[in-house]
Amino acid sequence: MHNIGTVSEQAAARLVAGGALVVWVAVGIAAEFPPWWENVLDIASSSVTVVMVFAIQHTQARQQAVTQRKLDELLRAQPTADDRLIALEGASDDELEALTDLSQENRKRALGTDAPPPMADLPT
Repeated sequence: MHNIGTVSEQAAARLVAGGALVVWVAVGIAAEFPPWWENVLDIASSSVTVVMVFAIQHTQARQQAVTQRKLDELLRAQPTADDRLIALEGASDDELEALTDLSQENRKRALGTDAPPPMADLPT
């Protein structure tokens, strides 16, 4: 699946797809658009769509996993980082809510106020 994502992102893949479309239209014109022509087009385009959906999902999941490993490594490298954040994906909803509350408290302490700043004051 990884190879499909790699191949489909190349410029040559777009040229091949465009060329196949031109050939398909030429075949349709030469055969005077017989009834089977549209059915084959529907089947082919549906098949390619399904394969590409799975390829895109695989690529996104892979990128997300890579990003997560990098963030975990950054957390591990910080001596004052909370180690519980590394395994946060497997935390229960209660644990996640407790850590969120703790983060909000830390944020308020860092800002020296109990209220969050107005949205206009946030950096962009």
